[in-house]
Amino acid sequence: MADGDFSERIDAFMDYLRMRNYSKNTLDGYARVLKKFSHYVWLRRRGDCGDADALRTAWLSSEAPHLDTGVEVSRAMVTDFLSFLTSVQAYKPTSIRQFVSALSSFYLYLFTQEAVTVNPMPGMARPRIKEQEMKYLKHNQVMRLLKSIEKPRDRLIIRLIYATGVRVSELCAIDVGDIDFDEGTIRILGKGGKIRTVFVDEGTLAEVEDYIGNKIVGPLFVGQNGHHITPRTVQYIFEECAPPGITPHKIRHSYASELYRRSKNLRVVQENLGHASIKTTEIYLHTDLDERQAVYRQYFPLSHDGGRD
Repeated sequence: MADGDFSERIDAFMDYLRMRNYSKNTLDGYARVLKKFSHYVWLRRRGDCGDADALRTAWLSSEAPHLDTGVEVSRAMVTDFLSFLTSVQAYKPTSIRQFVSALSSFYLYLFTQEAVTVNPMPGMARPRIKEQEMKYLKHNQVMRLLKSIEKPRDRLIIRLIYATGVRVSELCAIDVGDIDFDEGTIRILGKGGKIRTVFVDEGTLAEVEDYIGNKIVGPLFVGQNGHHITPRTVQYIFEECAPPGITPHKIRHSYASELYRRSKNLRVVQENLGHASIKTTEIYLHTDLDERQAVYRQYFPLSHDGGRD
């Protein structure tokens, strides 16, 4: 049966995503977008919000989103919603892309469930994001950073991200039992519940052994009430210990860049990072400055004969 209110359809969609092992952050983000969209549609369908000023006033004065309106919408409604959002708040292009992703996933789900007769999202334009060179640290800079950190736990957290390239959420979820000290590997629970193996150097493993002592079970890094440490705690450690702008993700980026620079094996970097698509891996990679300089000096004519014939 087609249609149905946003209230029931959003709940069903969230259950579907949980079944597919989507992360809590993704679930929360998608739910926020869909509730905003539902409220916008509800306002548009009211008779007293016919002009832009009335719609804006009603939106800004609303305390809670209304979900009691049908999910069947036109493509124009979606594009109007995205335009409206940027008129009431200065969203970054990355945020708008996330809104489009949430709506695209939602309406694909509804269409396959025959809850709507038309999917309004195929071909929906997404704002372009200017390419920016990601700031990261070179190997010797990471090692100097580690030497500057006094607390063993904090130093090990940053070292382990650099040694393995794991995401901060993956780091927080590591149990002692996931570590194979004989093989030099760690079993990682990645995005979408996918399991992968990452490799660890002997020096980092030695620090792990010193840190855990005789412990053989439980979280590697313990937070409150004996639970795993939270990503927010790791972010706080970086704020306290690392240079401005250097985050866990940037250290993961340093890992990817160093491994690729030395191996030139993009596929291995992809698998170690846990990327489903190699296109995602490519944004982390840089041609090393020394390599670029060597190629320039070897091949560009002005660099070795002054341009003389």
